[in-house]
Parts: sequence; structure tokens; C-alpha cells
Amino acid sequence: MAEPRLFGTHTPFHSLPNSLKEFNCKIVYICRNPFDVFVSAWSFFKKIKGGPLPTPSLEEAFEMYCNGIIEFGPWWSHMLGYWKESIARPNKVLFLKYEDLKEDANFHVKKVAEFLGYPFTHEEESNGVIESIVKLCSFEEMKDLDVNKSGIINFQVKSFENNLFFRKAEIGDWVNYFSQPMIEKLSKIIEEKLSGSGLSFKMK
Repeated sequence: MAEPRLFGTHTPFHSLPNSLKEFNCKIVYICRNPFDVFVSAWSFFKKIKGGPLPTPSLEEAFEMYCNGIIEFGPWWSHMLGYWKESIARPNKVLFLKYEDLKEDANFHVKKVAEFLGYPFTHEEESNGVIESIVKLCSFEEMKDLDVNKSGIINFQVKSFENNLFFRKAEIGDWVNYFSQPMIEKLSKIIEEKLSGSGLSFKMK
């Protein structure tokens, strides 16, 4: 592929190839409130589950999540790996939160452009280029694309319909799934795992 190249991955930072970690490529990492992460992941894997084994119940999946048994490793290790690197090398890793993007998409699109070394000109900003990008990349626009309504994505072992990757894009939907004991348990894990890191999340 000709430069500049763009790749998407769920790979934890420590598992990235040295060519990505040590050279001039830039990493934009987007994470989400751990409560919403669980609900989103559980809902997605329920939709794509195949084979003879039953899909874990909400309670079973929650216990696995709390024990770090989830695709791509424990969520806290995943987030902290990129978080710590973004502090140590802010010119290398830009750490973003989904909730912040939803709250002020224009500001963060501008921030990403500056991080990548392609800031918007005054003329582009005046002509509404940032707003156009935000609209083009919105959940509603992306979900309505023909390729995402009827297209297929092929992985090595299985194919999935693209529409399975679109759910609600809402913040705080976890309150419709969590019991009080679940809230208390995950809150305690968040406090324990993220303690002293400086990483925190707004609770809706």
C-alpha cells in the first residue's frame, strides 16, 4: 500500500509489532467506559456466535469480563497499555475516549488532524470542512451506507454481515443491563485496576 497507510486493530499495545511501536507511525486509540464496553461486546458476540457451544448468559459473560477473560485480553490492560504510552510519548499515541468524541466531535476531529500532522487551514474551518467530516463519519451516516446494510466482511475463519457492527452508539446504555451488585463489582475493579494511573471515566 502506498503511504500514508491506515490500519485498524484491536491488538493490545504490548502485542503490536516492533515496526509499529518503534518507528514513525502514529497511533490513535479510542476507548470507552468499561460498563458500556461490556454491554457492547456481549451484544455483539451474541449476534455473531456460531458453533455447538451455547452463548454465555449476561451473568456468565460478566464474570468472564471481570476476570479479564475477553477477546484481546483484560480490558484494563488494553486501555492502560495505550494510556501509559500516550503519556510517555504523546507525539506517538493519541488517547481518546468515546464519550468525549460524542460530546464534542468537532474539537476532537481537529485534534486528530493536528496529531497526524495535517491540521485544518483557517479556510477549511471557515468553509465547514470539520462539520462535513463529522457528519460523514456519524453513526447514522455510516449505518445507512449500502455496504453496511448488506455488505459482508471476511475473516480467516468466518464471514460476518457488516450491519452486525452497528447497534445504538449510545452512552450509558449499560444502566439497562446492570444489577446493583454488578455495578458495585465493576466499580470496585475499575478503582483497583486504574488506581494511580490518572485514567478515569465519567459515569452517566
